[in-house]
Amino acid sequence: MPRSALLRRALTVPAVTLGFVLAAALLPVTLPLAFVFDVLRGAARTRPSLRLVAFLTSLLFTETVGLAQLFVVWVRCLGRRDALERTTWPVQRRFVAMHLFFARTIYRLRFELDGDELARTGPLLVLIRHASIVDTLIPGAFLANRHRLELRYVLKKELLVDPCLDIAGHWLPNHFVSRDGVDSTKEIEAVRALKRDLAPNQGVLLYPEGTRFSPTKRQRTLERLKDDPAALERAGRLAHLLPIRPGGALALLDAAPACDVLFVGHAGLEGFSSFRDIWSGQLVGRTISVRFWREPAASIPATTAERIAWLQQHWERLDTWLANTAPRRAA
Repeated sequence: MPRSALLRRALTVPAVTLGFVLAAALLPVTLPLAFVFDVLRGAARTRPSLRLVAFLTSLLFTETVGLAQLFVVWVRCLGRRDALERTTWPVQRRFVAMHLFFARTIYRLRFELDGDELARTGPLLVLIRHASIVDTLIPGAFLANRHRLELRYVLKKELLVDPCLDIAGHWLPNHFVSRDGVDSTKEIEAVRALKRDLAPNQGVLLYPEGTRFSPTKRQRTLERLKDDPAALERAGRLAHLLPIRPGGALALLDAAPACDVLFVGHAGLEGFSSFRDIWSGQLVGRTISVRFWREPAASIPATTAERIAWLQQHWERLDTWLANTAPRRAA
């Protein structure tokens, strides 16, 4: 194990564990204070402060339970790579299920699924939009857990501050991308390698936008592309999505084996990119619409230019679905 990983985990594992102990011990104080604060700010009905305290405590609790389970896995497997991978999959499923249970219960969330049965068989390349800190639960809950699809994730390196994600993520075939652009060729090759030996019950998941959507980020992207008329024109046709960053998606389309592509869209979590957004109380009682559609491997064009156009076509299809879903949700 690299020295940097040891040092990182020496900080994050105790921090999360002690954080949960402290949060749980203070609940008799923080819960009444949060309730009083909600009453004073006129939010007694939705109780956003009270819910946020409960949600943060549940996050720390789930992380602590996950770390305990991973420690048991490490002791049982004695560092054997194949055993670690095989035993970590169910731990990851339980971890996601716990997070979703608390999020659904605390915020009274409902999910409407359309087409998730398309993920019953793999192998698959999964391309999903990113709009919230909550939407990372969607593929784990409704693909990995529901259909036992073992997903290999392409994740940003900043997520290594989460010790469960750090440890389990390195025992399973995932890749944490460094977005500094120092060695993009190496990063692309590592992403491409995730499709190696992909089994029928497995898939690779990528957030092709590279970051969470927001209107501000969309405008910033358009300004950055002003010297590339073709890319600017493609990005301008998207009102609810950021344009696909083609490097990772093209690498996965190019890598063997050829497999179907599952596109995943969701509506209802927009604007929740931080705990401050969640604290606003607008998440309470939300119904989240999730749409899946699957494109066969045979429909994927051969050349890079055609593939970029193909990806753009389906990203525009998702953008249109979001545009049509918004008025219905508002009504």
